[in-house]
Amino acid sequence: MKVKEALRAFGTDYRDAELLLLHSLGKDERSWLIAHDHDELPTDVVEVFSSMSTERLKGVPLAYLLGHREFWSLKLKVTCDVLIPRPETELLVEWAVELASHYDLDSMLDLGTGSGAIALAVQHDLPNLSVTASDISELALSVARENAEGLGLPVEFVESSWFGALAQRRWGLIASNPPYVSVDDAHLLEGDLRFEPNTALTDGGDGLSSIREIVSNAPDHLEAGGWLLIEHGYDQATDVRSILELNGFSQVSLRHDLGGRPRVTGGCWQC
Repeated sequence: MKVKEALRAFGTDYRDAELLLLHSLGKDERSWLIAHDHDELPTDVVEVFSSMSTERLKGVPLAYLLGHREFWSLKLKVTCDVLIPRPETELLVEWAVELASHYDLDSMLDLGTGSGAIALAVQHDLPNLSVTASDISELALSVARENAEGLGLPVEFVESSWFGALAQRRWGLIASNPPYVSVDDAHLLEGDLRFEPNTALTDGGDGLSSIREIVSNAPDHLEAGGWLLIEHGYDQATDVRSILELNGFSQVSLRHDLGGRPRVTGGCWQC
């Protein structure tokens, strides 16, 4: 089977087919496919490509099949043990970098780090910042550690259920993209979400219980003048603002993603 024939043989989206075939070949550049469109493919490559195409047609996320996703210009390993990093979360990174730089903060904690995306992106931009990242899942932490090693970034990783294993440590900035999808949200049964770790998507309730727990305990782990940033659903901004204010945070503000949707709310402790 020739390259150009393979790209149309298995019914996947053409762009997806290109990426899957490049991955099967161990190539990176689309230009290779164009230059070699009449080349015969080895049988083993066709078999791998066919298998991956079948999985893609079943809905398996492209990032899981390729084993990586780009985030904040960083190539991150992803597996089915972690959420797939999304462009919307880059807003949280942008705000964290801005705050740490403006207030000359010296430390940050990323709660529920998953693949390490937030912690590694901030560490990449602010190499002098002391960055800690925690997750309850050892499997997720294994992925995050591998990403840190591959990128040469000195993030500290801790296995912890939110603040549970972090003793009395304090940071100048805490950021989190917690599970905020309501358990009865129909989106959990659609698209990529069907294949991502459920406990990283939903708290099993109204989508706010993890946020409540993080906000209520954050003051014990923030330095005076420190900031807490929370990513949340488009329809949760009012609730998250109330939770922050009820727990004594000031300067509470909201930022919208590129689609104009409310996405990250933050507040300052003892400002």
